[in-house]
Amino acid sequence: MGKKYIVGIDGGSQSTKIVVFDLEGNIIAEGRENLRPMHLDDGGVVEHPGDDLWDSLCIAAKKAMGQFGIRKNDIIGIGLGSIRCCRVLLKKDGSLAQPVISWMDKRTATPYTRDNPEVQYVTSTNGYLTHRLTGEFKDNIGNHFGQWPVDYETWDWSTDEKVLEQFNLSRDMLFDVVKPGDILGHITEEASQKTGFPVGLPLVATTSDKAVEGLGAGLIHDYSAFVSLGTYISSMVTGKDMPKDSTNYWGIMSSIPEKYAYEGYGIRRGMWTVSWFKDLLGEKISIRGNYQDISEEEYLNEQAQNVPAGSDGLMTVLDWLANPWEPYKRGMMIGFNAHHDYRYMYRSILEGITYTMKNNVTNMTNELGKEIKEVIVTGGGSNSDLLMQIFADVFNLPVKRNVVNGSASVGAAINTAVGLGVYKSYEEAVDKMVKVKDVFTPKADNVAIYRRLNEEVYQQIATHIDPVLMKSYEILHPEN
Repeated sequence: MGKKYIVGIDGGSQSTKIVVFDLEGNIIAEGRENLRPMHLDDGGVVEHPGDDLWDSLCIAAKKAMGQFGIRKNDIIGIGLGSIRCCRVLLKKDGSLAQPVISWMDKRTATPYTRDNPEVQYVTSTNGYLTHRLTGEFKDNIGNHFGQWPVDYETWDWSTDEKVLEQFNLSRDMLFDVVKPGDILGHITEEASQKTGFPVGLPLVATTSDKAVEGLGAGLIHDYSAFVSLGTYISSMVTGKDMPKDSTNYWGIMSSIPEKYAYEGYGIRRGMWTVSWFKDLLGEKISIRGNYQDISEEEYLNEQAQNVPAGSDGLMTVLDWLANPWEPYKRGMMIGFNAHHDYRYMYRSILEGITYTMKNNVTNMTNELGKEIKEVIVTGGGSNSDLLMQIFADVFNLPVKRNVVNGSASVGAAINTAVGLGVYKSYEEAVDKMVKVKDVFTPKADNVAIYRRLNEEVYQQIATHIDPVLMKSYEILHPEN
């Protein structure tokens, strides 16, 4: 038998990535297509314009398949992962009744409102993309939590009519669901023409994007914590049961069937803030980066290396997108001095990200009574050696970075490999397909500085500033 391959689909908030792996987890080909800017409107409306998720998938797939070449018949399956917590409203024929509602839209935090008579189905991004790829009205159950009538014990829809009424959804409005590793359907002739995927390939379910990212990062041990540096920065540890009364974390379905992941509070528009800052600096940074033949991010990281730990008192609070239950929150930089320039500002953003995630992980693990011994960091931000070292220093733990840092596509490939019987267990698949690239260890001097700054200063900022922000919000939004 010749060499075989698996495709992992990673649909994110900013781009769609298609990666072809061999069975050892090595990248053979890949394609990426950025999403268009979100449509924003009054009242917290945030939507993906047009049919952007599907269009970007098709373009990225064509790029990957074109790079992969004539070996398409050696692909054995495709794992599908896409953005969680969105809401997709479909007509009876499976076409969009309106643009896809982003997870950042306020409507996704409340039950569905039946205000569009054309809507027959309410599903997730995975459900919609499954239908476009296979023609099936199926979805993975793991991409549904929050405003969905899920039975977390049976890994199926709830059969309790009161629960369905609570979410304003009837059973006929929901797709049939499967578990991670199960086959959703097979690539149709029409989908093949648009994507370049071979006709008839099995499409395999994963789970929510962050859980599949955790699997792809190698999060299978009780002593590991996982941080995903994306538009939404999340933290996660593994668990055996679905929690009921947790305060500092919540349970979600893992990408391993019948197992759970515990997720701590994250940062909305997390790495987006880095992009925001880069764009704010404009051509100045682009020109300097181009002069050195490096990217803007590499240039900023290089310059911020020369800033001492703690950014000489400049601190950044990462509330660029407030949670619906605390709308008064705002992002801020506090502690400016005359010599603070873009280098200090950039490093303070990285430190603010790390302080926040350290505190969120600590709150979660303390409540769980769990001690972690290592942190696995993935996502585009993990390309920064500076940020990885800051994580090691603030957490005072070894921090791992994998060879493939966009681990959602790896997780999708692992689900496919186990689901199709290539590997007998998820442990075996992770051992074969996840490879560690670097381990960053704490620097004692920085550890001491960061601990005091975090515990004695950063953790106190909200206590003192929130009342001021609340008053400002009341003045500017008297109607609320």
